[in-house]
Amino acid sequence: MRILVTGATGYIGAAVVDALKRAGHQVVGLARSDAARSKLAARGVQVAQGDLKDPAGLAAAVKDVDAVIWTATSNDKDVDAPAVAAVADALQGTNKAFLYTSGVWVHGDTQGVANEDSPLRSTPLVAWRPGVEQRVLGTPGVRAIVIRPGVVYGQGTGIPAMLTGSAKDGGAVRYVGTGENHWAVVFVDDLADLYVRAVEKAPAGTVLLATQGPGVKVRDAAQAASEGAGVAGRTVAWPLEEARKQLGPFADALALDQRFSSQKAETLLGWAPQGPSLLDELRTGSYARR
Repeated sequence: MRILVTGATGYIGAAVVDALKRAGHQVVGLARSDAARSKLAARGVQVAQGDLKDPAGLAAAVKDVDAVIWTATSNDKDVDAPAVAAVADALQGTNKAFLYTSGVWVHGDTQGVANEDSPLRSTPLVAWRPGVEQRVLGTPGVRAIVIRPGVVYGQGTGIPAMLTGSAKDGGAVRYVGTGENHWAVVFVDDLADLYVRAVEKAPAGTVLLATQGPGVKVRDAAQAASEGAGVAGRTVAWPLEEARKQLGPFADALALDQRFSSQKAETLLGWAPQGPSLLDELRTGSYARR
C-alpha cells in the first residue's frame, strides 16, 4: 500500500515508517518544516507538505494514498480535532484505512486489569481524545482503527527518559506520586509492528490496546533507572501536589495506576511483542549510562 504517516519524524511515527518500509509498503511522510523534510528525504521517504493547523491541506494530502496512519499530535484539541476531522471527511466512502493514535490515558485509573471495552475515565490531559476517537470510528465508508498505546519506551527516549534524566540534578531518580501505581508500557519497535499488522488486516471499527505484560510498578522502574544512571539505586518520591505545580495535568497522567490486557491484538492480529522489558532497558539497555 501507499501509506501517509503523520508525525513521521516523531518517536512513534519514525518507528512506524521503518516498519512499513520493511513490510514492503510505500511511505509518504507528512512534513511541516524544512528540517522534517530533510530528515525524511535522507531516509528515502517521499515527503508531503502539511501542517496540522491547515486542515484543507491535510485533506488534499490524503487523496492519492491507500491508507493514513495518524501518529502526530499537537496535544491541543483545537488543533488536533479539526485536523483529524478533515482527513476523515476526505477519506469518507473510500473504504481506505485510517489508523488513529490515541493512548491508554483515556482509560484513567483502571482499577484492575482493563481491556478495550472497559469504561473510559480519561485523565484531564487527554479528556478530549475519546471524542476524536469517535469521530474517526464513526466516519462512514472508512476502515477506521484506533490504537491506544501504553507508555512507549526504547531508544533511550520517551517518558521513561525523564526518570533517568532526573538523576542528573539530584543524584537520585525522582518519580511522581507514591510509586505504587503501575504504568502500562510498550516497546517502540513492537508497537510499530502492531501498526503494520493493523493497517494491513484490522477490520473497520477496531480499537486495540498496545501494552506488554501486566504493567510496571513505577517504584520498580525508578529503581531500575537509578541503577542504570549510576546513582546506586537511589530514588525519591515527588508528591503529586508538588509535581502538579511544575507539570500541571501531566503529573496526574504519570500518577495513574493502569494495567491492561492486549489479548485482542494478540488474537486478532497475531501480535507477539519481542522487545526487552522496560526494567531491562532502564537498567542495562538504551537508557543506561554508557
